[in-house]
Amino acid sequence: MSIGEFVGMYLLSSLFWKWVISWGGAQWLEGWKSMLFLDWFAWSWNAEQIRLYAVVIWAFTTIFFLVGLFKPEWRF
Repeated sequence: MSIGEFVGMYLLSSLFWKWVISWGGAQWLEGWKSMLFLDWFAWSWNAEQIRLYAVVIWAFTTIFFLVGLFKPEWRF
């Protein structure tokens, strides 16, 4: 994967997590929609739990992105 594609995928992912955390996405995702967009175990979570999950996943995604910038074999 080229660096441009890798950066583009990270930016799209970051935009999604920003929407969940700050722009009302967590309230919209509450209920069965969280099972579709996040994972099967998230269907019973409230908005605050969804926001916490989003922060943790965004942090791990950022770490993976930074590692992938310097180690191209980690990009997939």
